[in-house]
Amino acid sequence: MILTDLFAMILRIAELVFAAIVAGVNGAYLHAVQNSDSWDQARFIYTEVVAGLAIFLAFIWVLPFSGSFVHWPVDIFISICWFVAFGLIVNLLDGSCGNAFDWNNIAIRRGDQCGKFKATIAFSFLSAICWLVSAIIGIIWVRDHERRQYRRRTWGRSRV
Repeated sequence: MILTDLFAMILRIAELVFAAIVAGVNGAYLHAVQNSDSWDQARFIYTEVVAGLAIFLAFIWVLPFSGSFVHWPVDIFISICWFVAFGLIVNLLDGSCGNAFDWNNIAIRRGDQCGKFKATIAFSFLSAICWLVSAIIGIIWVRDHERRQYRRRTWGRSRV
């Protein structure tokens, strides 16, 4: 039980950190292009909203008394949202900055917009994987917990 709680906390901290990185890099880009049309920046606004929601949920659920793995349906939903954000940004680049999984030039230097996009892509993907792993472990944990509850309920009954 302690091991699963520790693993849940590590996953939530990773989710929080990855979402904060995406929100910071993406927010800086949105601030730089604030005078452009909002419709042209819709994929980045979507990514920023997903990052904000992920930060909020990961921050709340990182606390040990919050019921660790019972939130697996929301974990699946957030993971899907992250995969959509990842796909939208990869679709925008369309190979202009190199392969989507070639993360050699990830940087947050001034003027290196490809490096910033790659950082957003990389941490969006890593966040999606963390949320998905959290959901899968949550499903396994809930099924195991329900099975134990069922065994406990039927153990002491008489068969008369």
